[in-house]
Amino acid sequence: MSFLSSRLDRVKPSPTIAVTSKAREMKAAGHDVIGLGAGEPDFDTPDNIKAAAKAAIDSGKTKYTAVDGIPELKDAICAKFQRENGLSYEPSQVTVGVGGKQVLYNALVATLDAGDEVLIPAPYWVSYPDMVLLAGGEPVIVETSIETAFKMTPEALEAKITPKTKWLIFNSPSNPSGAGYTRDELKALTDVLMRHPHVWVMTDDMYEHIAYAPFEFVTPAQVEPGLYERTLTVNGVSKAYAMTGWRIGYAAGPVALIKAMGKVQSQSTSNPCSISQWAAVEALNGPQDYIATSRVAFQRRRDLVVSMLNAAEGIECPMPEGAFYVYPSIRGCIGKSTPGGVVISSDEVFCSELLGSEGVAAVFGAAFGLSPHFRVSYATSDEALTEACTRIQRFCAALK
Repeated sequence: MSFLSSRLDRVKPSPTIAVTSKAREMKAAGHDVIGLGAGEPDFDTPDNIKAAAKAAIDSGKTKYTAVDGIPELKDAICAKFQRENGLSYEPSQVTVGVGGKQVLYNALVATLDAGDEVLIPAPYWVSYPDMVLLAGGEPVIVETSIETAFKMTPEALEAKITPKTKWLIFNSPSNPSGAGYTRDELKALTDVLMRHPHVWVMTDDMYEHIAYAPFEFVTPAQVEPGLYERTLTVNGVSKAYAMTGWRIGYAAGPVALIKAMGKVQSQSTSNPCSISQWAAVEALNGPQDYIATSRVAFQRRRDLVVSMLNAAEGIECPMPEGAFYVYPSIRGCIGKSTPGGVVISSDEVFCSELLGSEGVAAVFGAAFGLSPHFRVSYATSDEALTEACTRIQRFCAALK
């Protein structure tokens, strides 16, 4: 009998982390590799946030805190939701976790029983289905396509709802596609949810501030106030403020749910890092200039990558509304062969051969639940992106 839990048999390691690790290993071994797998800004954390962390250390704010966040951070989160989303929350409705991933996981562990279903639009962030499985639930995939701009239609959503449906996980702008739902598109989805009062909504708004005009970000409880009492609005400081390693995510929702999530956290990690919490207070309350500056750079990179990938043979790359990813189709490459005779039978083979022959590390689409595609993160320098896309063009041109 295996010593390990059978629950782990249902779960796979994160493919995005695997690709990033592989690229690091190859670089360390002396290979010329450009990594396009990492989902984190390449900019440094703004100086005012770093200064707040140093001040927290110097003033001795290095002890245990309340399990799910210091009062000052909860106040800052309430102010952020009111200021930016028009949503009113009290501190008792707010929880802070060790990154957005823990917040999502806490909510699933606190609410799922065996057989409960969680709707997840594909393509999806790789961790959603596995977190549902670890929490004892059943992921139910709602498929989208490049023809629907990777957005879930109201009809597709309604068709997947059953009496066992407990949550819809909603991510806009999306990782991996960058697709963002307009207010009208989101209202059509919330109209469906209003007809099914047993379905709760878990929003992942992590890319809220990396959204490109004319697209304007909105979140479900903002569009449909009737969903306020059954929505967990999740966000964090990692993407907006280049604070991935600081590990601070947060959410707001009904008091009973927030308390249950706090109970889970109290018996797992306890409080997030005290110093990171004080840095997050400054991120949310301090100057916001960094967001606009970084958005300009990301939009320039998006336009560069979309243009160059659409010039590659067999690739179709839609223009995303937000985040820092593109999710091109390689439909035109499937069935072709490399100069070495390897048949491109899937997006996984495509990415493996691309890494081996051209030293470009990207994540294959099957990891995100929709093939044949691959994800490119353009959170790296213009020079690296130009070189990587040139290599991708060369790789595709050599396929016969």
